[in-house]
Amino acid sequence: MSTFSGLGTAASALAAARRGMDLAGQNIANQLTPGYTRQRLETTALAAPAGATRFGPVAGQGVSVDAIGRLGDAVLDARVRDTLAASGYWSTRASAATAAEAALAEPTKNGLSDQLSQLWTAWQDLSNAPDSTAAAAAVITRGETLAARISDGYRSVVEQWSAARDTADRTVEQINAAAAQIADLNASIREVTATGASANELVDRRNLLAQTVSRLSGAVGTTEPDGTLTLRLDGNALVSGSQVRELEVAGPRSLDAGEPVTVAWRTPGGPPVGISSGELAGTLSVLAPAEAGGVLAGLAASYNDVAASLAASVNAQHRAGVTASGGAGGDFFALSADTPAALGLSVVPSGRDQLAVAAPGGGELDGGNADALSGIGKRTDSPDALWSDVVSRLAVATAAESGRAARAETTAVAAVAAQQSVAGVDNDEETLSLLTYQTAYQAAARVLTAVDEALDILINRTGLVGR
Repeated sequence: MSTFSGLGTAASALAAARRGMDLAGQNIANQLTPGYTRQRLETTALAAPAGATRFGPVAGQGVSVDAIGRLGDAVLDARVRDTLAASGYWSTRASAATAAEAALAEPTKNGLSDQLSQLWTAWQDLSNAPDSTAAAAAVITRGETLAARISDGYRSVVEQWSAARDTADRTVEQINAAAAQIADLNASIREVTATGASANELVDRRNLLAQTVSRLSGAVGTTEPDGTLTLRLDGNALVSGSQVRELEVAGPRSLDAGEPVTVAWRTPGGPPVGISSGELAGTLSVLAPAEAGGVLAGLAASYNDVAASLAASVNAQHRAGVTASGGAGGDFFALSADTPAALGLSVVPSGRDQLAVAAPGGGELDGGNADALSGIGKRTDSPDALWSDVVSRLAVATAAESGRAARAETTAVAAVAAQQSVAGVDNDEETLSLLTYQTAYQAAARVLTAVDEALDILINRTGLVGR
């Protein structure tokens, strides 16, 4: 064993302590960096040389810095991705249902229920004053206002559907961009790891992007033996090593088409991708046709049903009456055959002489048929009852979606908290670690000084005793 071995031992201790101080500083500097995972120095003791010297066994040769460990947990990371995917799905559905419910404006004076009520009230007023031109004009105006309200409601749903369709396109582009970055990081991580260097910061960036992809698409991640991350959708790889596949949205751009919007691989004749979680899946479920449970298509169909029911019930009763001149009553509402019922609803009469106010044989000043028309809203099969059922069902669905979204978000927050309890930087802990390494550095420096002094005596003073 060399007399100078103590210098090597002390030098390794100095290097390890200095590396530890640098690492504590790195952790402290990034304690607020999104996605950063704290790191720790991994060291092992260097064993003594094989065999004993003439002076007996010797101590080890110091300390070896083996790696810079990343204190993340793959299981917790996967749980965060899964819970974010579920939260993204339910929050998207809840947001769409809430927006649709708000657009109904129920129960306010701008809601369809109030507009229907005002139409029946106008008919009642006309039945009390059959010869009133003002009352007749009020009936026509209320009918036109109601038709416009139904049309506006339908257009609002169509606009929300179109906005959701655009959101699906943007979401897919976000997924493609993030997946491409993950593939690039996979290549860098594999290269850096092969050289023995630390790729911890690259892994942190990749995991943050993977969380984004999972929240958007519900992609499932698996860490491979070479350190790369594979993301799969519907069992097929979105990202594998440095390879990435792109997605695209397929399907109609109009609600009236009545066809589903899907996602497929961006290749010629690419097969569809089953997206069952994440914000994209939530958006696709919102865009689904009415028969598949699409909330917007279902609401649009309800507006059409209300328009058709209103026209049928009012026209049937209006045709049962007679005008002031004794002529048979015609249709009060008309429906266009070329457009959805909600958009094609219009009022036919333009004046009092075209309104069938009287019952047959009731006379010029009879308001019997107008009174019957005013009672349509009280029937069990009235447009009012139909619309009330629509509003009630949407309210129940919105409450359910909001509840699921809140629970999913709570679960996601808990998963992130669990992840951060392991991976997050604790300022007090890092300060203590810094002080520990600082003290170790000072002690190693003192060992180095002691060895230096011993060697000085051995080299410069040996043989001079007594002179």
